Amino acid sequence: MSKYSTSFKQSVVAFYGGGARSLQEVSAYFGIEHSTVRTWVAMHAAHGVDGLVRKFGHYTAEFKLSVLRRMWEDGLSYRRTAALFNLRNKSCLPDWERRYKAGGIDALMPRRRGRPRSMPEPPVLSDKTDAPQSDEAKSREELLAELAYLRMENAYLKKLEALTQARQAPTRRKPSRR
Repeated sequence: MSKYSTSFKQSVVAFYGGGARSLQEVSAYFGIEHSTVRTWVAMHAAHGVDGLVRKFGHYTAEFKLSVLRRMWEDGLSYRRTAALFNLRNKSCLPDWERRYKAGGIDALMPRRRGRPRSMPEPPVLSDKTDAPQSDEAKSREELLAELAYLRMENAYLKKLEALTQARQAPTRRKPSRR
């Protein structure tokens, strides 16, 4: 949830009145930072009420590059560029700029969020050559390798069951020395 509602932002912009009051007066009256008021006023001036609405979504690499080119060509500041393109905040622009200079347009592609997968995806069985073979079709070495694997798996499961049973058994206390 947003810290400030859209109606509150509209009331702040209306109270500012297009410069009738200073940013410091408005920020003191509402108890918010004057830089926040400046951002809201700029967003409202450039995009109207839509500039004050909270947005969700991702930007394409082409859009990011067009924003950076416009900023470089016109010599715009980060704050002015963010207001012009209705970006959520200006702090993404230096990151885009740094990534573009380091790796080109490929570095501007949206990145996957969250923790990376720890396990690879299982292989897809596409044709019959990858399908499991019947026991008659396997060679002696393949059957012996499978038997050894199954014996090892069985021993492991027996050991695991023994450990869980030992953990569940009540522990006896030593008698005290009285």
